[in-house]
Amino acid sequence: MKATSDDSISAPGGKSSGARGPSALCQLLGVSQPVIQGGMVWCTNAALVTAVGRAGGLGTLGSGSMYPEELRAEIASVQEAFDGRFAVNVPLLYPAAEQHMQTIVDAGVPVVITSAGSPKKWTSFLKEHGVTVLHVISSAVFAEKSQAAGVDAVIAEGFEAGGHNGREETTTLCLVPEVVAAVDVPVVAAGGISCGRSMMAAMALGAAGVQMGSRFVATQECPAHDKFKAHVLAAQAGATKLRLKSVTPVRMLDNVSGGFSHLVAEAEARSAGVEELREILGKGRAKQGMRGGDLLEGELEIGQVSARLHDIPSAGEVVRDVVAEFEQVRAALASPSFHW
Repeated sequence: MKATSDDSISAPGGKSSGARGPSALCQLLGVSQPVIQGGMVWCTNAALVTAVGRAGGLGTLGSGSMYPEELRAEIASVQEAFDGRFAVNVPLLYPAAEQHMQTIVDAGVPVVITSAGSPKKWTSFLKEHGVTVLHVISSAVFAEKSQAAGVDAVIAEGFEAGGHNGREETTTLCLVPEVVAAVDVPVVAAGGISCGRSMMAAMALGAAGVQMGSRFVATQECPAHDKFKAHVLAAQAGATKLRLKSVTPVRMLDNVSGGFSHLVAEAEARSAGVEELREILGKGRAKQGMRGGDLLEGELEIGQVSARLHDIPSAGEVVRDVVAEFEQVRAALASPSFHW
């Protein structure tokens, strides 16, 4: 079943914030809550996307870890289980990007989130087929280029986020207002967001909604390995690092003692070259760690907010709890009893 408009949140201050506000974003995406589940590599499937969608958010299939036939099957599973809108995230630098785009338009996927590359090539193609397009950016400059390419909205992702990040290392708190000031399309905040309070902070900076990845990794429907989820819940502050900057910046969680992340840290400490780092990275480590549960040799991508995750609820509970807390904070800030 679909969430109804009666479930939607109010904009900060209790009124619409205009063509770029939460209501506009919800209308653009066809959802009732301005909450997007990120397209995390190896950590999404039809069950997760459906659960988020049924709670009123926008669920996203991460195609970066899927062969074309796998993506077709997951899209079909979502469409069979859920009659609402959902998204597919396509990292544009991945080898299967072109095949994924064709699969998307053939299947009638309503929303695409592009990342890891320029949206210039594919945005017009997608929009010609009636697809709503969002692009993930790490700077105001990239946001302006994305708007010029015709995207409907941008996702401003700070370097707190897990997985692959921009080289700018700009935090969400700094990035979001810069991007809001630079473009006219709705801006979605991402990186370090896991609760209603952080959602309110993002909205106060001008964001129309939020995207969360790490919070949805630690959910019942996420297909990540239970060992990886447990390792995420055990994470303390400082347990994630932005590594492999000379290859492709990625925020990862420390492995168990002597594991992959420690090998990377040792190599970077002695200024190892790009080729050596690529050899250390090898192939398949992300799948090995996050889907396979290899906490020693696998690559464990997660955001800084992992230190604040302590449970594994359903994905629907996450959406509902985040929105409920947001409303509680909004009401508290608007109350006459609130004092500076």
